[in-house]
Amino acid sequence: QVQLEESGGGSVQAGGSLRLSCVVSGRAFSDTVVGWFRQAPGKEREFVAVISANGGITNYADSVKGRFTISRDNAKNTGDLQMNSLKPEDTAVYYCAASRLLSKTYASPGQYPYWGQGTQVTVSS
Repeated sequence: QVQLEESGGGSVQAGGSLRLSCVVSGRAFSDTVVGWFRQAPGKEREFVAVISANGGITNYADSVKGRFTISRDNAKNTGDLQMNSLKPEDTAVYYCAASRLLSKTYASPGQYPYWGQGTQVTVSS
């Protein structure tokens, strides 16, 4: 059974930083694509970032480019999201997601069969 567990959420002021971590268990992590999504109240779940299984390919939503960095440590089975220069509009529940393949539709939640429970990020102005 594949399980994902996020950690690292919290509350910060605008301009601050947070680092989210996702531990993946139940499948070969080195063969797993890791994505991050977020969902604000009343809004649809939206793509944030994705990293390929070997870490060689990363993609970001335009809204976070230059501020967020996705990374992975295959020795620790973790995928991280470093978030800098946070803005109030970044406030949301952040979800880690996993998939076997990195497809052209990587920004679609439907491409990921495995999800974590989510972690709250709140950015105050």
